[in-house]
Amino acid sequence: MFSMLHLSRRRRHGESKDRHRKHDGRNTRDRSHEAGFTLIELLVVMVILVLLASLVAPRVIGYLGSSRTKTAKVQIASLSTSLELFKLDTGRYPDAREGLSALVQRPSGVNAWNGPYLKIDRVPLDPWGQPYIYRFPGQHGAFDIISLGADKREGGAGEDQDVSTGD
Repeated sequence: MFSMLHLSRRRRHGESKDRHRKHDGRNTRDRSHEAGFTLIELLVVMVILVLLASLVAPRVIGYLGSSRTKTAKVQIASLSTSLELFKLDTGRYPDAREGLSALVQRPSGVNAWNGPYLKIDRVPLDPWGQPYIYRFPGQHGAFDIISLGADKREGGAGEDQDVSTGD
């Protein structure tokens, strides 16, 4: 009677004799029915991940494009400030032949140069890896500094838009 009562309690709690086995002196559950994920389960997870990536990727790319444009604006403002310091020291802006490199290397024939006017030893490239265009005299002011954007051509919209001192 005791053994029947004990067996029925074990079955009520989800236990059975054949689901327990001795292993190194300890009782462990037989997990052969829980071998792993099925192929269908893995495919469902992959589909969910692809759907999430397709929703998130355009936003990330949009932020990347706008951040490059903002970076170009900040760099152009910094270069403009450096050109103003160059003018304060020399009494003029660099001519088109000297270009922006006059901010890091003394141009020949300029005695009052007090540079370098940039913290780095070279003129930075725009966020798309191209050199900035320097025009003196400028069309929108005393000088123009221009980045042609991602398409490397004049005009464009979005990430392809030009960024300049006139903006």
